[in-house]
Amino acid sequence: MVSQRRIAIYIDLIFCCVVLPLVLSIIPLEKMFVSSRVFTVILVLYMYIIYAMYRRVRVPRLIMKRKFGKVVLFFSLMLGMTWLLAHFPLTDDFIMRLPDGEIPRVSAHRRQRVWFIFLVVSGFSLVIDLTFELFRQVIARKEVEEAKNRAELALYKAQIDPHFMFNSLNAIYGMIVSGSDRTEEAFVKFSDMLKYAYDHTGKDLVEVDRELEYIGNYIDFQSLRYGGHTVVDWECVVEDHSAMIPPMILITFVENAFKYGASSSRDCRISIRTEVRGGSILFETENRIMRRPPAGNSGIGIENCRRRLELLYQDRFSLDISENEDVFGIRLSVAL
Repeated sequence: MVSQRRIAIYIDLIFCCVVLPLVLSIIPLEKMFVSSRVFTVILVLYMYIIYAMYRRVRVPRLIMKRKFGKVVLFFSLMLGMTWLLAHFPLTDDFIMRLPDGEIPRVSAHRRQRVWFIFLVVSGFSLVIDLTFELFRQVIARKEVEEAKNRAELALYKAQIDPHFMFNSLNAIYGMIVSGSDRTEEAFVKFSDMLKYAYDHTGKDLVEVDRELEYIGNYIDFQSLRYGGHTVVDWECVVEDHSAMIPPMILITFVENAFKYGASSSRDCRISIRTEVRGGSILFETENRIMRRPPAGNSGIGIENCRRRLELLYQDRFSLDISENEDVFGIRLSVAL
């Protein structure tokens, strides 16, 4: 709102100091001043008053609110006052002395000048008011949209945390049931991941190094669970350590790769690659499909992440999902 008021002040100053003097220079104001100083001064002041009244009343806003009665009353007042000024024989001679028997007359040229200046000032004022009203509505609509997006993001983050905890606790439970001797190490990894999720998911952005460290812990955690049957190729190249990304947005694809591409009884391989450089991030996963989701059950994972990306980056990201025979791949590119 402060910036809008500042812009309005600048426009008013431009009109008062530049536009109106230029308009008045079109007509022979000097000749009018010589013959009728009082009328010329009143005419100039009247035009500034008209502009101030237009800016005060804000006709476009009244029209948007369907207050047509006030609009008609305002224009009737403006036209009436202008008609009186154009037809009233206000001259220096008329004020000082009026010869006996002489009826003062107003020239057609003077009437035309008054109406010309009035129309120019009115048109300029209406255009400014209409522009500001449209600008105000765009800003208001944008604020509503941003509030909606923030609410949706909060909902998606609330969905992600339970999703992550359920999968991780399920993995630890599986290790306990199977009697794995690495359950304690897995639990420590899980604690570290839980601490990161608790500390960072409330933030809009986190350091890319912290997010990738979290993904590395998750990969180690899952490797402990599946043992030697699932081999993970984890490649991470970070040249831009100052990059910031939304927390818990990449882990969805890693979770998906382990959920459907890992096995504790059959040999398989998962490839995960991250590259951060030049203000962008490239994230790729590829896994052999060891199991498929139930028909009609797409879950909240990838589609949830896609929606978050749309809200946060709009057209500054690309998400490609490929499935070739029994190989599933994801390629995400984001301009940070």
